[in-house]
Amino acid sequence: MIKDARNGVSPETSKKTRTRRGTRGKTGASNLYAAIDLGTNNCRLLIVEATRNSFRVRDSFSRIVRLGEGLDKDGILSEGAMSRTLSALSICASKIRKAGVARVRCVATEACRNAENGENFIKRVREETGLRLEIIDGAAEAELATVGCGSLFENHADHIIVFDIGGGSTEIMRLDKETKGFFKMADFASVPIGVVRLAERFGGPGPHDHGYDEMVGEARVQLLEFFARQSMITDMNKLQIIGTSGTVTTLAAVQLGLAKYDRNVVDGCKITASDVRRVIDDLRERSRDELAANPCIGEQRADLVLAGCAVLDVIHQHWAVDAFSVADRGLREGILLRMIRRDRRRARRGRGRRSSASSASDAAQLSP
Repeated sequence: MIKDARNGVSPETSKKTRTRRGTRGKTGASNLYAAIDLGTNNCRLLIVEATRNSFRVRDSFSRIVRLGEGLDKDGILSEGAMSRTLSALSICASKIRKAGVARVRCVATEACRNAENGENFIKRVREETGLRLEIIDGAAEAELATVGCGSLFENHADHIIVFDIGGGSTEIMRLDKETKGFFKMADFASVPIGVVRLAERFGGPGPHDHGYDEMVGEARVQLLEFFARQSMITDMNKLQIIGTSGTVTTLAAVQLGLAKYDRNVVDGCKITASDVRRVIDDLRERSRDELAANPCIGEQRADLVLAGCAVLDVIHQHWAVDAFSVADRGLREGILLRMIRRDRRRARRGRGRRSSASSASDAAQLSP
């Protein structure tokens, strides 16, 4: 189970935030929420305004920080990686304070889970930025990712597979349709085959030395146990597969031939099986410089994109669906939706208690 979201800033930051909110009057700042997802490769922030059915994005930030660089070999977060990450988190904290956000939750995943100095880094983040990072386990990460992708679920499916290829790990989940048409998580796995980890372990020094076949072999071994538990999935026409990660969204942007990445085009699109195969085969033939020259990949992802493709390749080989859905959403959106929904439930309960108290008072006044 995931605990209720806490205010993700320190008392010092909260004081600044309250002051800014107080100066904004009725601008709706108290209806603002923020989520930070600190992964092995990326630091991401999303600030949103709650709406009637969901939320509206007010600000966002994303930076590749490679917090887990060298972690697989050394077992600790390096000073350079922590410095890059602190710089990105300082920007996030500044944006949160400037917006006067009412509710914040900040989570850290695989890199901080595994590093010997992960907890010390969390303390350092709080001291230097005021942000309270919460290290979550693989189960919580998987659950939040599925919540974030909920609007993409298709009614025709009996089963849904959601996978999130991160920098240090891959989370993969199965959801089953219940009698009332809702989907419930039935199984999940968190396996150590993130793009940073795979690229560092199998990539070679040459421009074409991607180590792709070795990465596919490792991904297949790591996912074998999860695959074996999914024997109930037999009809590919009743299976929906949703991919949420930088790998999947990048692959979709490349397949669509975008001049630059556009979330509005990529999020919610579908990629056919033939296009998946064609794009992966094409990327495998390219050098790192050629990959970096693609506007939807860029220099920072050039050595990582094929590692993610290897994981996707294994999943797609196991479940040969005609197409899979692409989600430029996931953990952050799951955090935000859960906070908003919980706040609304609390507000409804509060209104119910006030209404009951008012009715009791009226009854007392009418009694003889």
